[in-house]
Amino acid sequence: MDIKDYKAGKYIKQIGYYSFLPEKISKEWIVSSPKINALLAEANRLIGELNAFSQLIPDIDFFIKMHISKEATTSSRIEGTKTNMEEALLKKEDISPEKRDDWSEVQNYIKAINYSIEQLEKLPLSNRLLRNTHKVLLQGVRGKYKSPGEFRKSQNWIGPTLKDAVFVPPHYSDIPELMSDLEKFLNTMEFNVPHLIKIAIAHYQFETIHPFLDGNGRLGRLMITLYLVNNDILKKPALYLSDFLEKNRFLYYDNLMQVRLKNDLEQWIKFFLVGIIDTSKSSIQVFKDIIRLKSEIESKKIPKMGSKSEKGMRMLRILFENPIISSNKLVEKMQVAHSTANRLLSDFENLEIIKEYTGFKRNRKYIFKEYFEIFNDNY
Repeated sequence: MDIKDYKAGKYIKQIGYYSFLPEKISKEWIVSSPKINALLAEANRLIGELNAFSQLIPDIDFFIKMHISKEATTSSRIEGTKTNMEEALLKKEDISPEKRDDWSEVQNYIKAINYSIEQLEKLPLSNRLLRNTHKVLLQGVRGKYKSPGEFRKSQNWIGPTLKDAVFVPPHYSDIPELMSDLEKFLNTMEFNVPHLIKIAIAHYQFETIHPFLDGNGRLGRLMITLYLVNNDILKKPALYLSDFLEKNRFLYYDNLMQVRLKNDLEQWIKFFLVGIIDTSKSSIQVFKDIIRLKSEIESKKIPKMGSKSEKGMRMLRILFENPIISSNKLVEKMQVAHSTANRLLSDFENLEIIKEYTGFKRNRKYIFKEYFEIFNDNY
């Protein structure tokens, strides 16, 4: 089917409301739009460049950890949580009690990302994996009573009430068949559909089915990265669209709705590909900035430590993994005495590599500010 001829589905009368039943998507898709094909070529080029960077950088998993923290913070913020990235890197006891619910949701999302990527080594990108990841996402947080790990068995909706809903997803009785079709589409090699077109359509379909009572947005966005990793388009999970989607939130929702209302799948795919292009450029710049920062500190600042330079290099590596650090954390990581850890922290502060930000005389915390801001500003 040519994307321009797509018919999104139909509204089905239920008792007191209409739900939207989407068309199944597991079929051959043809892209005849020159604009989409041009965006697709550019998106593929940039993902290839990002992939190359992710394989060139030593200790890449340290930086992926920061990407994941950023993604968890941003994706959760779209759903209304208010935890910032700095707080996401702290322990629970360092978070004020009134912020701990939001913090816990972000931590669950970090766990869900790590869990699902690890599980891809054992499972395909399947309904089983999505349900298992959903269970991790909602474990012990505000959505814990909304059937974690299970497709919904009641109607949900987007909007204040069912009567005034902006959008009502399909009836729960249709979910098994629709999700089975989505799973087949994600994994079949039968259809020759470009990967980025495929995951654009799959993301739209997942958000339209809204198969869970809670957590659909976060899981639907995570599914994009899982698909790219699962299909070897990315060797490392270094691309997350949540920042782009948050900045363009109203366009995001509007483009999804225009498919349902006007069958305009082409416009959704254009928007999605622009998101891939924009996010790939930002992620590439992040890696370039990390390389520059690492080289600058190693060549210009750490040599000033003289005989302590070797310890300084070890500490720098720890900072890339733990950009918020305390004396106790450094003692644990480096296996040194407290006095040594405190001297190293003092040296790094004098070299303007880290900055103490609590203002306390005890239990002080330091932030690797320039590294932190690479993710906070550019991503």
